[in-house]
Amino acid sequence: MRYPFALAAICLTVAALAGGGLGTLAEETREAAPVVAPGASQPRVEECLSPADMREEVSERRVIAPVAAIKAARTVIARAEIQRASLCRHADGLVYMLTALRRDGHFVHVMVDAKTGQVAGQY
Repeated sequence: MRYPFALAAICLTVAALAGGGLGTLAEETREAAPVVAPGASQPRVEECLSPADMREEVSERRVIAPVAAIKAARTVIARAEIQRASLCRHADGLVYMLTALRRDGHFVHVMVDAKTGQVAGQY
């Protein structure tokens, strides 16, 4: 019973390799790199807080809730699906770094000020 499954797995692997369906992680990362507007540089993020630290900042009302940051980001990227939200230290203070997947398959990164809820940038 194991042999048919092993044979099927080998055939699928060979077919994927022959068709070029499997690529390296570097190739996938290179294709999904965000596009930066000419003359603008990517924002420098120092470090992101752990989920526990993020909950503490929100519970002590030093920053807005992640849901509010997502709503602010949706004003800029209305038809994208938010994949990740991280609270990170930035030169100006704390910001939410949101990663969204647009319908065309490209990733967009939006930075939202964690105190005011204003969109600080998109790249």
